[in-house]
Parts: sequence; structure tokens; C-alpha cells
Amino acid sequence: MTSTTDITGTADAGDPAAGGPYRSYVYAYPHKTAYRPLGGHPAGRPPLRELWAGEPKDALSLYLHIPFCEVRCGFCNLFTRIGAPDELSTRYLDALDRQAGAVRDALGDREPVRFASAAFGGGTPTFLTAGELERLCDIAEKRMGADLLSVPLSVETSPSTATADRLAVLAGRGATRVSIGVQSFVDAEARAAVRPQHRSEVEAALGRIRDARVPVLNIDLIYGIDGQTERSWLFSLDAALAWGPEELYLYPLYVRPLTGLGRSARVAGAADPAWDEQRLRLYRAGRDHLLAHGYEQVSMRMFRRAGAPRAGAEDHACQTDGMIGLGCGARSYTSTLHYSFDYAVEMREIRGIIDAFTAAEDFSRAEVGRYVTGDEARRRHLLQSVLQAEGMRTDGYRERFGSEPFADFPRELGLFARRGWLDPSAGPGLLRLSPEGLAHSDALGPELFSPSVRAAMAAYEAK
Repeated sequence: MTSTTDITGTADAGDPAAGGPYRSYVYAYPHKTAYRPLGGHPAGRPPLRELWAGEPKDALSLYLHIPFCEVRCGFCNLFTRIGAPDELSTRYLDALDRQAGAVRDALGDREPVRFASAAFGGGTPTFLTAGELERLCDIAEKRMGADLLSVPLSVETSPSTATADRLAVLAGRGATRVSIGVQSFVDAEARAAVRPQHRSEVEAALGRIRDARVPVLNIDLIYGIDGQTERSWLFSLDAALAWGPEELYLYPLYVRPLTGLGRSARVAGAADPAWDEQRLRLYRAGRDHLLAHGYEQVSMRMFRRAGAPRAGAEDHACQTDGMIGLGCGARSYTSTLHYSFDYAVEMREIRGIIDAFTAAEDFSRAEVGRYVTGDEARRRHLLQSVLQAEGMRTDGYRERFGSEPFADFPRELGLFARRGWLDPSAGPGLLRLSPEGLAHSDALGPELFSPSVRAAMAAYEAK
């Protein structure tokens, strides 16, 4: 097993730029590599009923995880496996149904339980057949009580699985957003990223998504692929813009341990200043291109077309509201504990975790996780707020924690200010990143990790 040095952000703690601009993509805090088996309860693992007792449940987010893909891309370190042989998808949905029943029972009925948003992710949810997608929606609605026709529902797909029958099911059951991983419209670049697809296949899938009339189309693109130039990058952007997507996500390529690219010549996690410079140059070119074409920057990665409908819930805030994750790769959040199942990247390990999940009968307790209280809760709130282009209102932080962010994090915020990553024009009461701060989000985010989370991530052995 190899240490996940690319995830820990182990650069010089005195300078967030010391490890380069691409230390870690921080989409949640703490990362699952900081989770550990849960105990400390008289009966062993903590019961979900106790964890959710007294928690606000009127604006929850619901996430259903499908850990199957038709292929595994070279850059992918998501919790997913190739294929679902021997009716594995049926057994997985059976287990998901059992888990949903146990979780809904644990939420109880003493306080109102309402889901403000829902999402199907993976893996590739549309790996499931149309009939299986119907069942997935039934689990969300009939077991969990989510009203998919009245809340935002986002679904991830791929070019080869975005078929008309699957899209018809999703549109009919209330999908408001479909996100498709294209990565590049240049076939040679797709091959370099170990993404076996042809542009013709991508264009056909985009046509089917538009025909399904789902309100929001998101297209994912990747920059930093071997052989990619600014010209070819802009070619992919223009090919995507031709479809008028409501959203675009621009991802820097990462090479991580135990992935296809991680086993290639480039060493995962190794410093590469020339590659960093290439990715920064392509990011800036892509950002400026989208801004010139009427898109607004929401975060380092996310761009929304001006006037497009918002895909998220108006009354759910990831910093404060709870999340229910169903499936062996999903995580759940209470106000004090983040929990999930075991985490792996290597295919054999993932298969074992999925097999254990499908065989499980008791889903009434939390398996692995990490408590997020006190200083950790402050870090999470600051991190998830400031990485958004709109920034963070300091009065909201003060109201929640009774303190000021600059008093709580003088070293980190002082460093960001000295590097020009904070926007001095934001005015009093607003902590907002400058354009260069947004560009360096993947260096800035890891700098807000606590010493204990850093230690736990550094001690994690990749599997």
C-alpha cells in the first residue's frame, strides 16, 4: 500500500503556495481518508436513531450513490467498479432499499422530515437500466419521502449511458439537472486521459439530453491532459458552448495513487512546476473565455450561464444543514458527525466493500466517520463558504460561532491576504477571494485543514 501524499496537502505549512497551486481538490471536509471506525458507544457503533435525535430535519439533502461504471477513466479515484455481473445491480438496489428503510426509521417522526434537494451520483447512476432507475426513484420517494417532482434533482451520466429511455425516466421523475462527464471533445485527449469515447458519441448524448428537456445541462471538462494546448482547450470549450449548457465545470487533471494514470510514468503527487504552470494557464484561458461568453463564476470549477436557472435548493446550505447519503460510497452529515462506509480506490478493495454492503442486513448504525465539532466545525464552515466566488458574510459566521474568522484563523487568513488571495474591495462584513485566490483554491483549501485531520490523512494507507 502507498501513502496518499497527493491528498494530504503536506507542503510547507507556513506557505500555502509551497506545494504548488494543485495540492488537493477540497469538495468536502474532512476528507474520507480522515475517517476511522466509530466506537465509543456502550453498544459499539453509534445508532443512527441517536445521532439524528434532535437534529434539524426540515431542509435535508438526499444523495444516492451508484458505484458502477462501464469503464474506469485513468484519472478516476471515485468509489466505483467496472460493471455489475451476476445481477449485482439488483442486489445493490435491494441493499439500498434496506438501508433507506433503516435510515428513514432512524429519522423518526417527532419532527418534520423534509428533503430540500436530491442527487444521484456515482460511479454512473445511468449505468442502471431504465427500470432500475425507476426503482432508484421509488427508493428516494417511497422509502425516504423525498418529493422528487418538487425539489431539485441532479443526476450524473456519461456519453454511453445517456440513452433516450433512461433520460425519459429521469425527466419524468423530476430531474432538474443532468451532468455529463465529457472531459474533452478531442478524441486524442480523451484517449490520453484513458477515457475511451469519440466526439460523435458525446455529441449524440448531448442531443438526447437536450431532447429530454431537463432544465439544466452541466458539462464537465478537464484541463492539463497530456498533449493538450490552449488551442485544443478552447476548441473543447467552444464545442461545449455550442450546446448552450446552463453550467460548465472546469476541472484540473489530478494524477492520484492507484488510478490508471497514477500507475503510468508520471508519479502521483510528485511536484511538477511545468505541469502546474500549464494547468494555471489553461484555467485562466478557460475562465476568461467563459466570462466573455456570458457565464458567471460560482467557484474555481463551476460556471453558470447568466440568467440560467439555479440547480440547487434555495433553502439548503451545505455548511449548516444535514445530509443523508445512501449507498456504500455515500457520506452523511449531522451537525456533529460525518459518517459513511469504508473507503477505497483500488478495484479489488472496492469490490469487497460493495459485496459486503449488498450482503448487509443491519443498517441502523454508523460504520466509519469523524466528529466535526468546535474548531473543526469552524474550519469546515469557513472552507466551504470562502471557496465560493460570492464569499462569506462574517455576520453569519459570528452568529453561528460567536467569534470572528480573523480571530479564529489569523495565520491562515493572514497568509491568504499577503499572497493577494483575498479581495480587498469586498468591503466590511464580507470575506471573499480575489480572482487569483479562486485560481489557487486547491492550495488555499488544504491550508485550512486542522493538524489532527492532516495527521489522520497522512496516516491513511491507500487501498
